[in-house]
Amino acid sequence: MEPFKLTQDVLVTIKALIGAQNALELTEFFTDFHYADIAEVVNELDTKEALFLIRTLDSERTGDVLTEIDEDQREEILKELSAVEIATELSELDTDDAADIITELPTELAQEVISEIEDREHAAEIIELLRYDENSAGGLMAKELIKVNENWTVTTCVREMRVQAEHVTRVHSIYVVDNENVLKGRLSLKDLLISPNNTHIKEVYIPKVDYVTVNEDPEEVAKIMAKYDLEAIPVVDEMKRLVGRITIDDIIDVIKEEAEKDYQQMAGITQDVYADDSILDLTKARLPWLIVGLLGGLGAAFIMGTFEAIINDHAILFFFTPLIAAMAGNVGVQSSAIIVQGIANDDIKGSISARLSKELLLALLNGFILAAILFVCTWIWKGEVLTASAISLSLIAVIVIAGLIGTFIPLFLHKRGVDPAVATGPFITTSNDIFGILIYFWIAKLILGL
Repeated sequence: MEPFKLTQDVLVTIKALIGAQNALELTEFFTDFHYADIAEVVNELDTKEALFLIRTLDSERTGDVLTEIDEDQREEILKELSAVEIATELSELDTDDAADIITELPTELAQEVISEIEDREHAAEIIELLRYDENSAGGLMAKELIKVNENWTVTTCVREMRVQAEHVTRVHSIYVVDNENVLKGRLSLKDLLISPNNTHIKEVYIPKVDYVTVNEDPEEVAKIMAKYDLEAIPVVDEMKRLVGRITIDDIIDVIKEEAEKDYQQMAGITQDVYADDSILDLTKARLPWLIVGLLGGLGAAFIMGTFEAIINDHAILFFFTPLIAAMAGNVGVQSSAIIVQGIANDDIKGSISARLSKELLLALLNGFILAAILFVCTWIWKGEVLTASAISLSLIAVIVIAGLIGTFIPLFLHKRGVDPAVATGPFITTSNDIFGILIYFWIAKLILGL
């Protein structure tokens, strides 16, 4: 099946059906649509049109649609839906998705919605999830899973699994617990199928099972699942009782959110913002690092002012200032980006000194190659060996210092428990600009001022 593409013609057709309030044709039109494709359509509609579409289609599909649409669009839609309508939508969702939507509602409305959910067990599980910190495995997990008791026979196990499977969208694993609901292991479907009916589960289950606790950081959960190629992982409480599971789709969302957060931090944006946010919100997110950059620029200008005499005597130095500053910033950002990526993937091993030694050798190699190119170009242009030497040696020193700073700062911040992503972008660029300009003119004065 070809991927869905929302063209202008398709959108016009949908809007025309909504405008005519033709619910029957609208339902038929969306018969074969995946809920993610419907969500893409809803994002292109105004609130009134989106409401009509949500109310027209069955809740089994629109519940999932609500989880996929943009947050701002969902907020507007939820404002217009009654508590009963929202409860109907949430009844079709897994507990984790339902809990996520509940947290977006005003407290009074959230309580009313929960009271309107007809499946009281489903409502109770949602309430349980709301007690966990959203930035924890408990806040990420869903209650829907398949679990069997180690004391059951194969016959009993199969019967109970059929009942549980009615409430589980995808069966990734079968977990084994004891009478106290303590996680004991996992059950292979193959072992279950080939075992005699009177065999007890404790005789065939696999005791080795990866799991996380309810308080585990979502990023750590993502690392564990990625390391062991898991589609789902069980979540246990402090007493190792099985309380839920986290599936790969939830982890993908965590990885995506973390990547977006790191990308914005590396770009010098201090808080989560989106392109459609207000001008005030975007300004508050961008301005702090822009001010830092401005102060850094003023610092660089002040440093240049202290070397006014050498600049007057050797005006060519002024023309190479942007090159030196740019190289310092680029090298620093490259070094820090590699380190931040390595930290995120848990690939950084060994001591800081060993990492700095490696970066020093790398910076020297790159510095000598780039300095040689710069020396030849400057010498051909001006024909002054001493000037070309001063600029080239400055470039080597700047690259080495920038590489060391770009490597050390994220490693240092990580050791102190600070997100190393803040070390990249404007922070590294600004600091290296200042150090680069200082080193450049100091070496130039040392060589040309003799």
